[in-house]
Amino acid sequence: MKHAAIMTVAVFAVTLTGCSQVTTGQMNVAPVTPLSQYVLQVEPGMDRIALAVHDQGLSGNQHQALRGLVSRFAAEQATVLRIEAPAGNDPAASSQAYAMRDAVQAMGVPAEMIQVVGYDAPDPRAPVLAGFEVLRAHVPDCSAEPRNLGSRFSNMPTGGFGCAVTANMAAQIANPRDIRVPRDLQPADSGRAAVVFARYRQGQQTAAIRETLVEGRISNAVE
Repeated sequence: MKHAAIMTVAVFAVTLTGCSQVTTGQMNVAPVTPLSQYVLQVEPGMDRIALAVHDQGLSGNQHQALRGLVSRFAAEQATVLRIEAPAGNDPAASSQAYAMRDAVQAMGVPAEMIQVVGYDAPDPRAPVLAGFEVLRAHVPDCSAEPRNLGSRFSNMPTGGFGCAVTANMAAQIANPRDIRVPRDLQPADSGRAAVVFARYRQGQQTAAIRETLVEGRISNAVE
């Protein structure tokens, strides 16, 4: 009996030791909460177009490409639109770079937001570049995330828990800048509130008039 009791204690100790060595997936650092393994993040990028150099100036297609770039620049709320001319002192390339500057300025981009710089190019007649920095939501590659869904003795999340949700949100978010800083609140519609308060003070009805149904259809429906 005494030997049996010793063996029982030994087996129980081994079981406890095995539980203490259980890990959660392949994570190096345990997350604070199960939902904090993956968070929305942004990464820098570039929205840039390249326009070939013409001795006769900008073509109609190039003007259209610049209009599209300016539209995206405004939507992105970027601060600098950079025009890069190839190094080499080619007169046509320099002339086209400044023609592009004048064109985007005429399309509504303030002069202080436009920069004209040079870049190292293999050919003095290389295309003139125009673009701006953008922020993109980082979409994690969930297929590459390590997982360990075998026998576990812990309530901690697995390695890939939350990846799919974060990836879907990153792919659908309209403005990645909202990940960094929330948008400013729009001013309240004080005019409508004043109308409601004025009716309340006069003892009038403040709620909208409820339409009644006549013969299964709304009475004020347009025929």
